[in-house]
Amino acid sequence: MKPPTTAPHFLAQAGWEGAEIHPLAGDASFRRYFRVHHPDHGDAVLMDAPPEHEDSRPFIQIAEHLDAQGIRAPRILAKDLDAGLLLLEDFGDKRVAPVLAKAEADEPQIYRQAVDELVRVQEAPLPNDLPLYGEAVLTREVDLFTDWYLPAVGQGEVDVEGWHAAWRQTWNDVAKRTAEHPVLVLRDYHADNLMLLDDGRLGLLDFQDALAGHAAYDLVSLLQDARRDVAPSLETQMRDHFLDLRSDLDRDQFLADYEVLGAQRNVKILGIFTRLWKRDGKPNYLKWQSRVWGLVERNLSHPALKPVADWFDAHVPTALRAEAWEEERA
Repeated sequence: MKPPTTAPHFLAQAGWEGAEIHPLAGDASFRRYFRVHHPDHGDAVLMDAPPEHEDSRPFIQIAEHLDAQGIRAPRILAKDLDAGLLLLEDFGDKRVAPVLAKAEADEPQIYRQAVDELVRVQEAPLPNDLPLYGEAVLTREVDLFTDWYLPAVGQGEVDVEGWHAAWRQTWNDVAKRTAEHPVLVLRDYHADNLMLLDDGRLGLLDFQDALAGHAAYDLVSLLQDARRDVAPSLETQMRDHFLDLRSDLDRDQFLADYEVLGAQRNVKILGIFTRLWKRDGKPNYLKWQSRVWGLVERNLSHPALKPVADWFDAHVPTALRAEAWEEERA
């Protein structure tokens, strides 16, 4: 977590010459974050996103879009895309997940606030030229499970053709509804990417992969969290609150789509966390796999997911699910 050698010059060009730079965080990508302190300007966050690995333009586009809609994303103070450096507004240290873990805030109230903010995001007009989160992307993502998870637990040959056919049967109508009524989908909307700001509002982080997608996707990302337990009763309460605010949606259809997209997201996460371990040498993500399996099992129990559930029953027996993962991890 040493800052890039170009950081002092970038900060000087931005009017922050001589600022102190301290490590802040890394994430599952190549991006790294540093806190910058200047005696005259206070604190800011330096994002290091090496341009050979990361394209910062989508982050800038969505951050500026959210800010224009009155939604709290970090304001961009300076940028050098050739160097892969951004200077961002500092949202402080009150990330929602650790705050809730320490019981320093009321959990239902925070989640209600997160749902309210999500509805604001969805009610805002879509940014121009945002790609659709449709069947092609959904398929590419679920393939992370067959490409990474199954080999990791010793499953050699995989019925990929049947895998794709099961998903096509499952999300055909979901994809049509997405194309007809897309909303801004941030794609990683959960407690670890929400900040409690000093004014009591929520600040949003990690939205550079945003697409035009289904209204259920970010809600299931929030309420079926891979990193922390959300009680089923709280999940139900917050889904009801969301649907009260989005009275334009058909309730039964939305809840079916919610489970389908939950299954897609959770299966994808099983593959991503395995890839982070096997390819990127980041085993710290493995501790969440059993929770994600629990979410997948819940999703698969919904009638809308019968084709996928049948494929799992035929090709991924219990011995290759959560129990197998714990043995492999050990």
